[in-house]
Amino acid sequence: MSPARRQDSSIDRTRVLTAIVGLGVMVIVWRLFSLQVLEHGFYAALAEGQHSLYEKLFPKRGRILMGERRSTQEFPLATNEPGKLAYANPARIKDDPKVMARELASLLDLDEQTVFTRLTKPNDQYEPLKHGLREAEVERVKVLNFAGIEFSDELLRLYPEGRYGSHLVGFLGFDGDERKGQYGIEGAFEDELSGEPGHLQAERDADGRWIAVGSRSITPARHGDDIILTIDRAIEHEACAKLDQAVLKHGADGGSVIVLDPKTGAVLAICGSPDFDPNDYSQVEDASVYLNPVTFKQYEPGSVMKGMTIAAALDQGAITPTTTYTDTGSVAIGKYTIKNSDGKAHGLQTMTQVLEQSLNTGAIFAMREIGPRSFESYLQKFGFGKKTGIELPGESAGDISSLREGKEIFAVTGSYGQGLTVTPLQLAAAYGALANGGVLMKPYAVKEIRQPDGTTTTTQPTAVRSVVSPATATTVSAMLVNAVKNGHGKLAGVPGYFIAGKTGTAQIPKEDGPGYQENVTIGTFAGYGPVDDPKFVMVVRIDRPRDVQFAESSAAPLFGEIANYILHYLEVPPTAPTVEE
Repeated sequence: MSPARRQDSSIDRTRVLTAIVGLGVMVIVWRLFSLQVLEHGFYAALAEGQHSLYEKLFPKRGRILMGERRSTQEFPLATNEPGKLAYANPARIKDDPKVMARELASLLDLDEQTVFTRLTKPNDQYEPLKHGLREAEVERVKVLNFAGIEFSDELLRLYPEGRYGSHLVGFLGFDGDERKGQYGIEGAFEDELSGEPGHLQAERDADGRWIAVGSRSITPARHGDDIILTIDRAIEHEACAKLDQAVLKHGADGGSVIVLDPKTGAVLAICGSPDFDPNDYSQVEDASVYLNPVTFKQYEPGSVMKGMTIAAALDQGAITPTTTYTDTGSVAIGKYTIKNSDGKAHGLQTMTQVLEQSLNTGAIFAMREIGPRSFESYLQKFGFGKKTGIELPGESAGDISSLREGKEIFAVTGSYGQGLTVTPLQLAAAYGALANGGVLMKPYAVKEIRQPDGTTTTTQPTAVRSVVSPATATTVSAMLVNAVKNGHGKLAGVPGYFIAGKTGTAQIPKEDGPGYQENVTIGTFAGYGPVDDPKFVMVVRIDRPRDVQFAESSAAPLFGEIANYILHYLEVPPTAPTVEE
């Protein structure tokens, strides 16, 4: 090769090398620019540490809130606070796993064998040990100085109201190692409350480590929605406290209270006893405690159903408040004999007196005036035998199917509330229809769903159907006022107000055969007030009181105490004369 050609070849190689080096420099410059500018947010997040990255990747669970009439403040039934998850990285463990398992199990209140199993999984890098640790607990674990025991950020679910509203709110529990809402609003609105986790994508090497100059991207989490309830915190506290007192006073197995706004169907208070603390939900002897007795526990309600029976017969024009019949104290139907609860014959009685004295024979008379088929139709229109559709999980439909069998005996017993089952919520909605001019409203507990971007979805009151005419509703309301004023519901009254309502003392079916248990009852009072412009409808229930038998001595006084509070809390002016006047 000539000197000139060798010189040209050398120049070409130099140019190629220069171009390659230049291209490499450009790539490096571009990558640095990309790292520092275009992907600055991602790498800044990493530089900020684990906590910041956690917040970007893991959504905050939405809160559950309630209001109070006299305040613009919203009060949390469920909220979040920072916490830690303790987990093991078995690949890094150096100490004796048996010793570690014993110490950790004792400190974290865990099963020793379970901890040991998780510590000894070969080549594993993540085995969760315990969620929900607070800082003091974390520090006690760190003192052990065990390699391979690590912590990550997480949010703890906190229930500031404790037991109040526990059946309504439910709790955040664990399904394996995954936290999910269970029961109540937590369970029913799991998807809305939980939000959506973010995503981290990054190139990794064969050992699973991030490649320094590999491509990475982060999709931030979408935080959960806040759920704002219709509950009034003040009414909820008062109702639940009074229920607890009544259950304790009567040595009862339990009880429940449901308060609705009859004009809208909004739930103002909902309580059950026994209840639980959602902050420490595992400390219960029986998981059935988690079930909301207002929506789940269906039962034979007794004489509170007489309000529906009389309303149906009035609406059909078959009776009036002054229609009379002769009460002989019993009614024979085939091989059955139905008696009044007091065992007495009262002679000539009006339909108003039937409600005042709670006469089974009078309810049978009214039902027979319209017939079993029409009676069944009205109970269906009042909402019995079908779920109300409230947002809470585990609602029971009740059972009025016996009325479809065509045997008169079932309509006869159903007329005074035996042989069929309902829930307290269904009863409250049905009495709410009488308070609302005959229109049945759909109960609801969620006022608003508030998304992280500020958009909201507001629940609108829903009229289900017209059950009875406004005239019928007004007439029945007046008769129910007399039942409180002159009948078994006296202790449910509130001085200065016209309260409409009815007692119900129901027998409890035997569990091992036909018939009812002796001297074991459930007391119920259903009512609303003030009757000229009802602000609330309420059903209270006391299960198996030990000291009294009839609802007039258990459920009625509880209703009166809570009603008195509600009327004064809502600043409803009295319109009825008091005894002193």
